Amino acid sequence: MAFCHDDHELAPVRRIAIFGGTHGNELSGVLLVKHWLENGAEIRRVGMEVKPFLTNPRAVQKCTRYIDCDLNRVFDTEHLGKQETEDMLYEVKRAQEINSIFGPKGSDDAFDLIFDLHNTTSNMGSTLVLEDSHDDFTVQMFHYIKLAMSPTSCPVLLIDHPNLKYATTRSVAKHSVGIEIGPQPQGVIRADILDNMRRMIKHGLDFVQLFNTGKEFPPCCIEVYEIVEKVDYPRNEAGEIAAFVHHSLQDQDWQALNPGDPIFLDLDGKVIVYDGDCTVYPTFVNEAAYYEKKQAFTKTVKVTLNAKCIQSSGC
Repeated sequence: MAFCHDDHELAPVRRIAIFGGTHGNELSGVLLVKHWLENGAEIRRVGMEVKPFLTNPRAVQKCTRYIDCDLNRVFDTEHLGKQETEDMLYEVKRAQEINSIFGPKGSDDAFDLIFDLHNTTSNMGSTLVLEDSHDDFTVQMFHYIKLAMSPTSCPVLLIDHPNLKYATTRSVAKHSVGIEIGPQPQGVIRADILDNMRRMIKHGLDFVQLFNTGKEFPPCCIEVYEIVEKVDYPRNEAGEIAAFVHHSLQDQDWQALNPGDPIFLDLDGKVIVYDGDCTVYPTFVNEAAYYEKKQAFTKTVKVTLNAKCIQSSGC
């Protein structure tokens, strides 16, 4: 049996939060967190504090994505360090409150792990979102979840990009896990989507418990989709959308998009094709929440990530 070297031993993961309602109209996480706040039996694990938390309660109450600005974009130094004022945007103030409860971000006192639960209108299936390609603990967890969820596919989206990465709610913790499941319309609950989200949380918590009790996880590798570019809709001189997602691209998240394939169609029937020089794998295709962000889809490329052997140092 191979044993991890000392430099591959990691601190136990004891303090965990599960965020729901970061966007108030993504209801799977809202419903699960509200349920676990009333009855948390299924998320309890020995030796771990697991805290369900409703992240944006005002947006949840109104069943809208946000009140003033996107909460999932304001966990950077600028917003977290702002002096509080009477006219401060609600989500910026809320971000500072969350940082004080679960952080401070980047400190030893921050929570060990945050799961952040999201829905998408895109056909992304049960997606895991990875922020740091060098986080062996999280890569190992994703490997475990993917195997446990089989035959349900769990694509991994890697957003570790110098220009495209954003300051997420979950980035307060030492390790962050985004769960993005669709397709589900905004303000709607689908039983199959809810069930997959619940199962992913179960397997993630099971992994942490195994890790904390001393199980050694040997080196592993996973295939991920690394974000490379966000693609806007074609626009006219007034900045309005001039063409929409082509039917052959619609619902084809994670499927190969080759040079010359159709991507947009205008009202005159003109087809606009992908003019790149290599195959990419689109995701967040025609996501409803991203119209305001001027994003029709995200281009990704397939890469393989390797994780070192890990074992808890607390056993």
